[in-house]
Amino acid sequence: MKKFIIAATAVVFLLMAGYYAYYHEGFYLRLGESDEVTSFMSTDADTIYMTRDGERAPFEIRGVNLGMSIPGEWATDYAIDGDTYTRWFAQIQAMGANTIRVYTILQDDFYDAFYAYNSAREAAGEEPLWLLQGVWVNDYMVYSHRDAFDEEILDTFLEDCRTMVDVIHGNRSFELGRGLGSGSYREDVSPWVIGYILGTDWEPGFIVYTNEQNAGASWQGTYLTTTDDATPFEAMLAQVGDETIAYESQRYSSQRLLAFANSASTDPFVYPVAVAEYCDKYACLNVEHIQATDAFLAGQFASYHAYSYTPNYLRVMEEAAQYSLDELHERFDITDYEVAAHRLSEIDAPHIEDWLPQDLFAENEDDDDSQVADTYAPYLEVLNRYHEMPVVIAEYGIPTGRGISQLGTDGEVDSGHFSESEQGDYLIDCYDDIIAAGSAGSCLSSWQDEWHKRTWNTLYAIDRDRSVYWSDYQTSGQFFGLLAFDPGEEESVCSVDGQPDEWSAADIVHETEELTLSLKYDEKFIYLYAQGEDLDAAETPLYIPIDLTPNSGSTHSEDPALDFERACDFLIVIDGEDDSRVLVQERYEALMSTYGMEYYLRDAYVNTPEADSPTFKPIYMAVTLQDVVPSEDKRTPSGEKAETGALHYGNADPAAEDYDSLADFCFSDDGVEIRIPWQLLNFSDPSQMLIHDDYYSCYGVENLQIEALYIGLATDSAQPIALSEVQLEGWGNDVTWHERLKPAYSALKAHWTEEGGQPCTVRS
Repeated sequence: MKKFIIAATAVVFLLMAGYYAYYHEGFYLRLGESDEVTSFMSTDADTIYMTRDGERAPFEIRGVNLGMSIPGEWATDYAIDGDTYTRWFAQIQAMGANTIRVYTILQDDFYDAFYAYNSAREAAGEEPLWLLQGVWVNDYMVYSHRDAFDEEILDTFLEDCRTMVDVIHGNRSFELGRGLGSGSYREDVSPWVIGYILGTDWEPGFIVYTNEQNAGASWQGTYLTTTDDATPFEAMLAQVGDETIAYESQRYSSQRLLAFANSASTDPFVYPVAVAEYCDKYACLNVEHIQATDAFLAGQFASYHAYSYTPNYLRVMEEAAQYSLDELHERFDITDYEVAAHRLSEIDAPHIEDWLPQDLFAENEDDDDSQVADTYAPYLEVLNRYHEMPVVIAEYGIPTGRGISQLGTDGEVDSGHFSESEQGDYLIDCYDDIIAAGSAGSCLSSWQDEWHKRTWNTLYAIDRDRSVYWSDYQTSGQFFGLLAFDPGEEESVCSVDGQPDEWSAADIVHETEELTLSLKYDEKFIYLYAQGEDLDAAETPLYIPIDLTPNSGSTHSEDPALDFERACDFLIVIDGEDDSRVLVQERYEALMSTYGMEYYLRDAYVNTPEADSPTFKPIYMAVTLQDVVPSEDKRTPSGEKAETGALHYGNADPAAEDYDSLADFCFSDDGVEIRIPWQLLNFSDPSQMLIHDDYYSCYGVENLQIEALYIGLATDSAQPIALSEVQLEGWGNDVTWHERLKPAYSALKAHWTEEGGQPCTVRS
């Protein structure tokens, strides 16, 4: 009996150890000859093919990037459940897309839902949804180690790739803590996985440092090899790709398409020195230096993140071309210019000028209808002409946020402040440009808005540890999605449509003999409703002063000439459809405190505005911090800014025929409805009612919690404007939200399907 117990225990132990080794560590023992390796995907010079039922046909990747977050949760929380994924899969496919792309290994709920969805579709004789699986590299390791051959970086990258292969084949288990999803992966989704994209938006310094530290590195593998022109960084990628293919070939007898993430900032080309200096373009990643052997059946494609607005290389080239080399030397800091030139001289790479149409800029000069994509098509054409493998634009998109993060060299908006209707038009234009250029596919970015996303020119103004708990309409990066997350469990608290049915007497916070002011708020806006029995708000200027902080503010405004009973920080002026704006008291202007030199040639911490300054200024946001080519007049500010305090008139009700997602206010029969994004009033975290404290006491942005604001309303300056107290209470981590498909979804569906029918699966 004792021997039996010992033997049984040993068997159980061995089984448990085997289970752990197989599913948790990816261990496997190859016995004998493996099955013949197969692939249902393949490529030639410019086309991706799919083989189904013995028929090989061209396949266009018509994809959508699927983000990882929902409101109130960080991307790394992996909080999206299987039911939500299933609903989204159906919506995505109904739109006419045939592929989704994910950036990294998600939680097991995603793959379980994907398996069930596709199994049901195929059982019903319908087209499945395909998957492009990504593996990213931890940002912390990249920025802390700087060398891609560092054991911690390379070993983790390789291990994550092997884990990815096991996950899609349903043979892995792991827990949280690796920066990936977690769970028990038992569903084999490999029949619907068409390929892998390895890596992320590589930081140029990471590439340059790796190349400097590993001179002469190369890779000669079974499936991928490097050419003599390959850089050490490209050799690292070849090694990772080769070992990933080898692992899947040997363990699962199958292969898939493979690509390495790339973007315009690390594309294969060398640009003129002025462009390199302005855009920090000093690194190249050329996947043509990584060659597939005959043993790699599936093949490679070149993957690019290529947005129509970034980088501004071609537009910068256009502006820099106006100057001679001598003029550029004079205007640039000579040391910086020489450093940039030296960097470029060390890169043995094709020059973009040799690949662009010679008359590109001449044509643009005469184009009165120039739009955001006027240099986009030529850039895409260059990528496709240069590469001898299929090109897939794995990210493109247009944000619908209120904020602006970039201007073109012609002064037009490149990124941000596009309406949801404009988003659809631009996405269609970009998609058509991508396909017309000869690309084998594309993935628009993204499916859903993501509250956690950040934008460079608003990052300083928010509490970045709390961004998932409110929707910051000033941060354009949060609004690339086709699916919006609007506050409210079923609907928003206010539509701002000139039909104030949602307002009640309980919302009134301030009254005079002639006027009333109502206020409410949610996770995205402060809403105001100013009304009067005989008020014609379209013809009568309205003044709404607001006092937020006890540490600054003025009881008097010079322009417009007004007096207030309390020291105010902001002044909302409603003056017709075209001249309404929010003004900020000079001391409380965020742009001055952060970018004083770039925009005012003034160090605000040396020339500090008075705490009670009567100057109320337009509110601007940073757009560019320097000129493409420095001005000869050193007294001219180098940065460009946009007036974000200017209020846009329109109907903000998504259900209205004249819906304008950018609308800030709308007149009603007896007044006006207004919505103001929290950040525009210097809230850094409205979920906890945190505002900016006095910049000049704290030397920058520090949080100050408030429990109330004071607000008033007047139509003239006959007497000091009274203000009433409004109690404020944050919502903490308890956010409310509901889903809403943007107009761009319907526009793309109409473009991608025939009368709402089935999506196109193959290239025509």
